[in-house]
Amino acid sequence: MRNSSWNDLVSLTEGKKLNYQPVGFIIDSPWIPGWYEISNIDYFSSDELWLKSNLKAVNSFPDIWFMPSFWSEYGMCTEPSAFGSRMIFLEKSLPHAEKILQGIELTDSLPQPNVKTDGLLPFMINRLKKNQKAIIEADHQIRFAVARGPMNIASFLMGTTEFMMAVAMDPNATKKLLEKITGFICDWLSWQKECFPSIDGILILDDIIGFVGEDEFKEFVVPFFNKIFNSIDAKIKFLHNDADGLITAKHLKEMRVNMFNFSFNHSMKEIRELAGPEVILVGNVPPRDVLAAGTPGQVDAAVRKAFCEINDHDRIVWSVGGGMPQNVQDVNIYAFIDAVKKYSK
Repeated sequence: MRNSSWNDLVSLTEGKKLNYQPVGFIIDSPWIPGWYEISNIDYFSSDELWLKSNLKAVNSFPDIWFMPSFWSEYGMCTEPSAFGSRMIFLEKSLPHAEKILQGIELTDSLPQPNVKTDGLLPFMINRLKKNQKAIIEADHQIRFAVARGPMNIASFLMGTTEFMMAVAMDPNATKKLLEKITGFICDWLSWQKECFPSIDGILILDDIIGFVGEDEFKEFVVPFFNKIFNSIDAKIKFLHNDADGLITAKHLKEMRVNMFNFSFNHSMKEIRELAGPEVILVGNVPPRDVLAAGTPGQVDAAVRKAFCEINDHDRIVWSVGGGMPQNVQDVNIYAFIDAVKKYSK
């Protein structure tokens, strides 16, 4: 994010009104390589192409808050790599990590990663260090410490079906696994902050938390996320969950979250009523079916629908209900920006 945009975001958390309605998108490897016309392998392996593609994005759309901005990541391989997962990288498809935990009872066999040395994590830090000067010269800073959430990482290590069965059938062992992963996440966020003191935000991404009921959410989500979002001092505590988010929205305060990106299947009004007036909402246009596959007219209509769902437009970053998907074209991004300007008058 540009320094001025970051300052405006912090102002939103403080309850101040902006003189415009902000547009923002979570961007990373699903969108940037194809948009920049390079392969996923080139994006992940070349610091130069990673920097150039991110610079082009922020310079092509100066009116947009790109979040977390200059995200050093290796897709879904990032965190599992530190636990020892086999990583598979493909030219055109997204990378993935193979599961390594054959049963919840084997949690003790998992190493407790050293975030300074293990997996892809040192490469992520080094990429930012090598490019920090260029990032600062472009009027940006490294603002966010980023990680996937504990249930998300657990689903990579075990498999989603296997992990969800463990939640239902062996809650004590599940908590033990989540405690180990949560400790890793807290260490990882702290190390990012130590390496880059400009960090004043946390972004946690976890869709698996949307797969559990109310009781399970209180037991397996709230205490671990509370610990994660309190692990470093940060003004912005941003959660992404584009699976079912109604239960999540009810518990954001307990989780210490003040910014929420949620599924387009929920209306702005119902999420606001559940989350309360203090939380910054990030949404809420369908990412794949509208922003990626729709026409500019359909983008305009979807933005209008989102505006009409809620009367109070304070503390909203107009976005999609999820991250920026693959194959989003410039014409639809411009249509989104124009629609927000039009309907905010």
